[in-house]
Amino acid sequence: MSWTETCAMTERIDFVSELLRGERGMTELCAVYGISRKTGYKWLDRYREGGGAAMTDRSHAPLWQPHAVAAPMVDRLLQVRRQHPSWGPRKLLAWLEAHDRPAVWPVASTVGDILRRHGLVQTRRRRPQSAQSIDVGLVQPNAPNDLWCTDYKGQFRTQDGRYCYPLTLTDAVSRYLLTCQGMLSPSHEQAKPWFERAFRQYGLPTTIRSDNGSPFASTALGGLSPLSVWWIKLGIVPERIAPGCPQQNGRHERMHKTLKAETTHPVGANLRGQQRKFDDFVNEFNFQRPHESLEQRPPSALYRSSTRAYPSKIAPIEYPDGYEARQVRQNGEIKFAGQKVFLSEVLCGEPVGLYQVDEHLWRLYFSMVPLGILNTQTMRITRTKQHRSTQARKTRGAPPPAPPVN
Repeated sequence: MSWTETCAMTERIDFVSELLRGERGMTELCAVYGISRKTGYKWLDRYREGGGAAMTDRSHAPLWQPHAVAAPMVDRLLQVRRQHPSWGPRKLLAWLEAHDRPAVWPVASTVGDILRRHGLVQTRRRRPQSAQSIDVGLVQPNAPNDLWCTDYKGQFRTQDGRYCYPLTLTDAVSRYLLTCQGMLSPSHEQAKPWFERAFRQYGLPTTIRSDNGSPFASTALGGLSPLSVWWIKLGIVPERIAPGCPQQNGRHERMHKTLKAETTHPVGANLRGQQRKFDDFVNEFNFQRPHESLEQRPPSALYRSSTRAYPSKIAPIEYPDGYEARQVRQNGEIKFAGQKVFLSEVLCGEPVGLYQVDEHLWRLYFSMVPLGILNTQTMRITRTKQHRSTQARKTRGAPPPAPPVN
């Protein structure tokens, strides 16, 4: 004998059909179907009102919800969210509390539920978090302009088929986006004018952190490049993260993620059109977008220009007493201890300083930046790892007092 499967809907219709035929009364049928007389009358009334379609289950939600978010408030939340698709509940609430009329807004979890109900939240699979390696040798900034971070966001093609290389520059403490400029190539010639423009507008930082790529660094002695040599002459310490460790510049990389999401979908028609997208993003990022790490304030609420103005003339580099100064020749060599030593063509025409630490060992500096140790017996230079800061190297006990910053 096979089993006959039924559902609640079928049972209810069968119950009402038998009741309407009049073969059995309400009390007897309720006993047969295992329901109360109250439930029996409920299904009978439902059937009379709407037929078989009325026999489905209805929502058990209360008809009046005293704590429900008012419709105008929901509409306003959805309006701001559509204007800023990448903002989460906390950012939306922070912006609304700062810009809208005084109101008692719902908590972030309720806003998240509202966004989900209206299909404005994209469900993503949570990825396991890898351990973050923090290099204690890197500068830990405390105030605006202690540390600026720079990089090129990954290149992409605009609609005309040409590559765009966005050069970005941020203040590490305030997250203020100082520069976001699309370029046709990541070259020294194209990058330097935009750094100069930032220096003129905001003053000079103490340190600039970058990766080890061009134009910020090279394979030359000390990892120096024409750009970093110029920074050093301005009294700025170039700091580079360890190769393959972008998390050491994590704040800047996180900004790049937001930049990509909001300016490349779709990309601009050409470089000029893409730059308009970048300019709009900079304005929103600095003056409107709340940052959770800044207590939901925009970067402009914290950033102040540097007190170190961009000089009209760069002062020459001088070394303290106890240093032997040498001028680097046009072929990248210096003459020391009666012999020629090749340093780097990047330093052509620049003065370097040497400080004796042992009978045959001399520490080699370019301004405040240590480059390596010269052995006068072999006339070879042992390079200094340049991804760590000058301040950190001093604490490891060894080098003499470095030359003062210009």
